[in-house]
Amino acid sequence: MAARKWLEAWLNRCWYEDAPGSLLLWPLSVIYGGLAALHALPWRTGLRRPAVLPVPVVVVGNITVGGTGKTPLVIWMAQVLREAGWRPGIITRGYGREGGREARAVAQDDPAGRVGDEALLLARRAGCPVVSGPDRVADARLLLSSHDVDVIISDDGLQHHRLARTLEWVVIDGARGLGNGRLLPAGPLREPVSRLQRVDARVINGEPATGRFDEALVMRLAGDRAVNLADGREQPLSAFARQTLHAVAGIGHPQRFFAHLRQIPGAVLHEHVFGDHHRYDSADLHFDDDAAIVMTEKDAVKCADFADGRCWYVPVAAELPPVARQRLLDGLGQRPEIPEKA
Repeated sequence: MAARKWLEAWLNRCWYEDAPGSLLLWPLSVIYGGLAALHALPWRTGLRRPAVLPVPVVVVGNITVGGTGKTPLVIWMAQVLREAGWRPGIITRGYGREGGREARAVAQDDPAGRVGDEALLLARRAGCPVVSGPDRVADARLLLSSHDVDVIISDDGLQHHRLARTLEWVVIDGARGLGNGRLLPAGPLREPVSRLQRVDARVINGEPATGRFDEALVMRLAGDRAVNLADGREQPLSAFARQTLHAVAGIGHPQRFFAHLRQIPGAVLHEHVFGDHHRYDSADLHFDDDAAIVMTEKDAVKCADFADGRCWYVPVAAELPPVARQRLLDGLGQRPEIPEKA
């Protein structure tokens, strides 16, 4: 565990602080880029055809590793589409779920370990059916066969070439951007920066640190209340003012969450970082004091069974400018006529 944390910290310095070690990994990036290009070539040249569904598909993805804020954007999209008269459904990889490649419908009371933490969060917050599984085509087909949906939102899957898509929206972390701009493992990029020229919308999570993304849509994550895991009571984050807090985050970019909590006046944070999709147990939340424990909602779905009254989570909601809603609806166009099930 210590070695893994050291490696993650070193890679983050290479990727986002352009530490000299990045150059040592550059030859591996050349190999990675070549393999990625070969993998995509049959799809880009038409030698292989992606599966085309009878409904439009919106892919929400990123070109970097780690969390960028896709899940709140997917929830926002589902809400916008419902309000506009669409019947959305969501497919998601289900990272952190138990073994098996079969597509699974996600229920709100499923264990996070069975379907994945993000899948469970989406099922509880998005207000539409959710299917999790590593094969986006199989996920989509299960969704269509079991629910009356007329548009599918794919949470991640930008690099999943087997599924044809109508729109591609890419999320970029405003603070970290694209790091040093290099491909894995010398940098954080899954695909070259040029990939951004072929997407339908670029969404910046938070104000960008540079002017590199002038034409992007800026997304803000708003969350000013906390919910208790033990009894469901709510209180404003300001109620933690001038208190000592244990801040817990097992997400792709925990510093974003910690920065949000540091806005609480006078709060003193003890930061506890866990790996993305970490499987919590009660020992992870055992601290030698009675201070409140504040975590992300994604962490909370995995801690509910053993959390006590000290444990709180902060639900967040994506806020985007009105032009974002219009771009989404215009990109989808007229809703298709879906034959009713027998």
